[in-house]
Amino acid sequence: MPYRENAVIKSTSCLATGVYEMWFQTSDIAKEAKPGQFISVYSDDGVRLLPRPISICELQKDLLRIVYRVVGDGTKEFSKMKAGDRLSIQGPLGNGYDVKAPYAEKKAILFGGGIGIPPMLELAKQLHCEKNIVLGYKDELFLNNEFEPYGTVTIATEDGSAGVKGNVLDAVDKYSIQAEVIYACGPLPMLRAIKAYALEHHIDCYLSLEEKMACGIGACLACVCDSTQIDEHSKVKNKRICKEGPVFNAMEVEI
Repeated sequence: MPYRENAVIKSTSCLATGVYEMWFQTSDIAKEAKPGQFISVYSDDGVRLLPRPISICELQKDLLRIVYRVVGDGTKEFSKMKAGDRLSIQGPLGNGYDVKAPYAEKKAILFGGGIGIPPMLELAKQLHCEKNIVLGYKDELFLNNEFEPYGTVTIATEDGSAGVKGNVLDAVDKYSIQAEVIYACGPLPMLRAIKAYALEHHIDCYLSLEEKMACGIGACLACVCDSTQIDEHSKVKNKRICKEGPVFNAMEVEI
C-alpha cells in the first residue's frame, strides 16, 4: 500500500559528480518498502507538477535512502536541499525483487550499472545467499565500498580506471563468475545483454527497468514496455513499469 508523507530530510551529501544521496525519516514508507521498489518525490516548485520517480537505495527502520543523478530542474532542486527540510514523497511503489525461497537458496549475481547501482544495495543486504556483485561504471565510482559486507564485489569501468576495462559481462567472463539466478538494474543496453546471457546459460533472470513516468501508480500508461503476455489493465501486450514493474522476470518483457 502506498503512502503519501511530508517527510523530513535527515541528511544529504554528494557521492560523485552529479550523484547525490538523501535520507528521509518516514512514518510508514520505509517500514513497508522492499528491495527494488521506488518512491515518487514531489517538487516544492508549483511549476513542476509531476513527481520524480527514484529507486529506494537503502532502508533502516523508519529511514529511507535514495541515491539519484541530477538530470534536470527537479533533481537539481533536490540536490540543494538540506537536513531538516521536508519533501512530499509517495511510496513504496512498484513491484520489487523476491528475496524469499527458492531464490534465497540459489547462488546469485547482482548486476548494477550506473544509476541502476543504488537499488541493488538493499537487495544485497536482504538476499541471504552466496552473492557475486558486479558493478559497472562509466568512470567515477560510488557506493561500491558499501556492497562489500554482502558479497564478492567486482567492478567494471568503461575507461579502465578501476577494475575490469569494459562492461559487467566482460567482468563475468574474466573471472568466470557463475550463478543460478541473476538480478539486474541499469541502462537498457546492459539489460538486453544480460537477458541474452541468461537465456544462453539457462539462468533465471530478474530485471529492473527504468522509464520516464507520469503518475507512478499505473493509471496513465505513460511507462509501458513490450510484454510477452497480455496485460489485464490495457488488454494488449504491454506492462506498466511503475505498476507490474519495475522488476520483471526477463521472460515477461521484450527489451
